[in-house]
Amino acid sequence: MRFVWPPLHFAYRRILPIGLAVLALVSIVLFQPLQTIGASAPPKFVTEIPLPPFGPEALEQRPIPQAQASSPKMESGQSPPPTPKPDSVPPAAEAATPVPDPEQVKRFQTMLQADQLYLGGQYDAAATLYREVKAPFKSGETIKPYPPAFNDPALLPPAGKVYWREAQAGLEKNLETRILVPLKLLTEQYPQFIPGVILYTQQLQTHGQSQTALDLLERVATLYPEQADLIRARVTALGEAEQWMEASIAARQFAILYPQDPAAPELARLADQYLEQFKVATNEKLTGNVIANVLTGALGYALTGSLFGPFSALQTTILLLQGESEVGRSVSEAAKQQLDMVTDLEVVAYVRELGQKLSTLAGRNDFQYEFNVILDKRLNAFALPGGKIFINAGAIQDTGSEAEIAGLLAHEISHAVLSHGFQLVVEGTLFENVTQFIPLGGIAAQLFVLDYSRSMERQADILGTRILTATGYAADGLRNLMVTLSRNEKSFPFSWISTHPITTERVAYLEELIQRNGYNRFAYEGVARHAQIKQKVTELLAQKPQGEDRF
Repeated sequence: MRFVWPPLHFAYRRILPIGLAVLALVSIVLFQPLQTIGASAPPKFVTEIPLPPFGPEALEQRPIPQAQASSPKMESGQSPPPTPKPDSVPPAAEAATPVPDPEQVKRFQTMLQADQLYLGGQYDAAATLYREVKAPFKSGETIKPYPPAFNDPALLPPAGKVYWREAQAGLEKNLETRILVPLKLLTEQYPQFIPGVILYTQQLQTHGQSQTALDLLERVATLYPEQADLIRARVTALGEAEQWMEASIAARQFAILYPQDPAAPELARLADQYLEQFKVATNEKLTGNVIANVLTGALGYALTGSLFGPFSALQTTILLLQGESEVGRSVSEAAKQQLDMVTDLEVVAYVRELGQKLSTLAGRNDFQYEFNVILDKRLNAFALPGGKIFINAGAIQDTGSEAEIAGLLAHEISHAVLSHGFQLVVEGTLFENVTQFIPLGGIAAQLFVLDYSRSMERQADILGTRILTATGYAADGLRNLMVTLSRNEKSFPFSWISTHPITTERVAYLEELIQRNGYNRFAYEGVARHAQIKQKVTELLAQKPQGEDRF
């Protein structure tokens, strides 16, 4: 028997097959075109829903009536059905409940009449009727506004002037304690003095306390989001901390919320600039991950003998390199292949009409927004990167007006506009690849991607409510939806509320957001057409075999 050198034998039997697997994977990546993720790859880039509210600036409370608003072009190329005049209860609405409650009927009729008055331009008369049937907020109808922001030191109270002088003296002598102590007292007692906040955060950064500076800027920007100098300071600080996406979101949020401010164009440019920096940094990370994914894929081949898992990981990484719109498009196509989609033209046109109307005020013209309806009775919705929005038919069935479903859509649009989903996808990619060989790893990766931060949820609440109000709907549409969900939370353990926690604190926050900004909660509700579509959805869901809901 011939003698075989053990290391050579090991290399021949173990290392060579892995090396060939790596070579095969690289060949696939280099010489085959990237294909759209197929139906066998489940969509895992699902995105879902408090910073106290803005400052004193409020929207115009009497927007253009909905009847005069032009409807955008439908994605299917068909025109939406005309909005019925709410002059009588539609037959579909009457059939929606076999034994209607007298109080519910009375409420519906009052809402119907109020909608008619609102569309006719009789806003005060409409508001009177809306008030009759809409319960007051638990937090009350009056919220004391924050003290108005100012920049002139002469407007400071005597104590504030002393703190400011002491800080200036400390700066002249470059004494850290004499700078930071009076500025800390100044910002704690008078956060409305914006120059004091900006100077304090700059000094904190100079003296190695960058995170404290960022925390302070976030808190004060929550109180005074309309202050361009404050937002600019926060955006700059986030950029210096290499938090590119957070900087982009902060800048874009101001540019969208306050388009008439002279600083809006500058901050819009900063938003694009920091988003580009985020993409560059992400591409560098993902390019490096290609090597890691190939090696992990080789391990997978050695353990399972299958190249499919490793190739999917590589395919996902390469797809991410193409940007968020391409990610959303690819995953959206995969989702449509796997999910039971509503094809009824009237229902789809209704949701698309609402979605397009809202998205025109959301910015991100680089997105091609799409709105889809899933034939599923559970109340759920999600936004994919690039503006691809999906809602379940159950979301229509469980809402009481256009304003409520529009609030849900506006929130999901806001997640897409602020690139929340893409950020989570990028952060979760390598994690998902590593866990594919661990029991329940796929589920863990999916939950990781769905985990919105508290800050992201508040950002989507703020922007979504602003969009909803600017479109002419009642400002409490999202708030009312969440109140409804909170009453039935145990019935939806794996639906929208599992990724958008609804608490008493959150509802109170939305109430405060609406009141402090003067948003009009006694504007258009849209109960007539919604009742008609709701009845159609109920019929579609009744035709679906039981037990087939998958999402």
